Amino acid sequence: MNKKWGLLSLCQKAGALVSGEFATMEAIKSKKAWLVLLAKDASENTKKQFKDKAGYRGIPVLEIGSRQELGQAIGKGIRTSAAVTNKDFAESIRKKMEEIE
Repeated sequence: MNKKWGLLSLCQKAGALVSGEFATMEAIKSKKAWLVLLAKDASENTKKQFKDKAGYRGIPVLEIGSRQELGQAIGKGIRTSAAVTNKDFAESIRKKMEEIE
């Protein structure tokens, strides 16, 4: 696993990340999400749905890696979406992803 996924893995272990479409959408709707992560290979409909909901609430969205990479980074199966529920982790992940991408 490369550096860009390390912080995401740590976030999962700290309990500051929810994953899967339903849990991610619930975090957005309840305003618990500080950052939404989408797999680059998610369907266009899924991307639009999450970007619209998150954008309406002012939550940033990043497209990162594949569904398999996202799931593997957090120790789960294939994942299309995830939401970071801790402000500090969200800021750190955004900065790290911007540096790498």
